[in-house]
Parts: sequence; C-alpha cells; structure tokens
Amino acid sequence: MTARFSVKHAALHLILIALGIVWIYPFVWIVSSSLKTNTEFIVSGFKLLPDKAQWANYARAWETGHFSTYFGNSVIITCSTVAIVIVMCALTGYALGRVRFPGYKLFVLAITATMFIPKGYTIIPIYQIIKHLGLLNTMPGIILAESSGAHVLFILLYMTYFQNLPKELEEASEMDGGGFLRTFFRVMLPLAKPIVATTAIMQFIWTWNSFFVPLIFSLNKPELRTLAVGMYAFAGEHTIDWSGMAAGASIAVVPVIVVFIVFQRFFIEGISGSVKG
Repeated sequence: MTARFSVKHAALHLILIALGIVWIYPFVWIVSSSLKTNTEFIVSGFKLLPDKAQWANYARAWETGHFSTYFGNSVIITCSTVAIVIVMCALTGYALGRVRFPGYKLFVLAITATMFIPKGYTIIPIYQIIKHLGLLNTMPGIILAESSGAHVLFILLYMTYFQNLPKELEEASEMDGGGFLRTFFRVMLPLAKPIVATTAIMQFIWTWNSFFVPLIFSLNKPELRTLAVGMYAFAGEHTIDWSGMAAGASIAVVPVIVVFIVFQRFFIEGISGSVKG
C-alpha cells in the first residue's frame, strides 16, 4: 500500500513538474530571445540559449524605445489606479456589508450581473465623460479611465469580509464619537488588510498589463504611453525589432512578478478569508 502510494505520489509530482515547465517556458523563451540578435531570433526557433548575449537590446529598449518614460508612466498610472480602486471598492463593500436597505438583494444581484459586461462595451461612455471633463490626452484622464467601472469582484470580497466582522467594533467606535468615515478608516479598513492586499495585487497586475484604455487615451500624446502600449515603438512600417520587443517585454513583466512574490501570502489570506466568510 505504501509503495503504491509512493508511485502515485511520484507520478503526480512528475506530471506537475511537466506542466510547470510548459507553463514557464514562454517566459524563459522571451527572456532568452531578448538576448539574441534579430536574425538569431528569427532562425533559432525554440532554441533557448543565445550564441552571444546581446545586453545592448535592453539599453536600446530603455533609451531608444523610450521605455524609461513608459516605465515611469506605468508606475504613476498603476499606483494611482490601485489606490483609487481600493478606497472606492472598500467603501462600497463596507456599505453593502453592514447596511440593509429595501431592495438590497436585488441591488447586489444587479451589480453582480455587470461583471459579465466586457469593458470594451463601456469605453464609449467613459471616453465621453473624460472628454467633457477636459482630461483627454492627460495623465489624470488615463488614471480615471483605468479606475472606472464597478470592480464587482473586489466589492463582493469586501462585502463578504465586512459582513463577518462583529458589530461591537462599530458600536465601540460610535461611543468614542466616531462617524461613518472615521469608523471605516480607523477601525474597519485596517482589519481588512488581507482583502486590501488581494485588491492591490490583482488591480496592479490588470492595470500594469492594460493595453486598450491607455492606447485610446494616449493616441495623440505618445509620451503618455505605458509599457504595454510602448511595445508599438518596436514595430516599424516595414520591419519589427523583435529582440528589442522581447527585451521590452522582459522589463515590463519583472515588476508584476516581484509584486506577486512579495505579497502572495496576503493574496492567499484574502482569498481564503473571503471564501470562509
């Protein structure tokens, strides 16, 4: 029985290792391609190791490809969007989790249904709002466009989490003279750190990799491009700088990996905590 279990255990590990290799191969391949010449990139196929590492590709992406500017834009847009989404979704989730009103269930059902509406269908009203605010082709305009939407998943996570916190916390804060916002920011939000971390990680990844919205709102101002949109810089009219694009992609993916590795514990706690609730 033990030997049989060991064989099954070893087989399972081998299958998982094989799946892991298949999963990570595209990332390894893109990093390897970033160190090749364009000619070697085209003729090498699935070969990973370059004949000679071309570190100049990264310098070309950073300077000639303007990735230094795009990187800064991505940091500003992503961090600002994450902050707005955290506060907006936490306040909404707190209100839905602690207050009951007529039509409550219908309202929750309605906002849940909006989760299935593709963002492409809402881009026209978002564009019109940003235009009427006079924020087209500006950094604040891109940030508002990125942070717009219901963000239903995060709202539901906060709502479920706040529903399970004891009401005595709010009552104690009210006895100390705390109002709604003071109770929220000083008592309730600090207790929701796992959900805040989950929201921050997921929104960071989505915004950092966002292409559609930054493309539309920076069409007439290339200096506002993010890293994802900046990949266009490597595509000329007749040629494409494949190795430079691979170097740019490698630069763009590093922050996402670092953020997830650093905060993955909080991400798991947030998901497991909301599921238990």
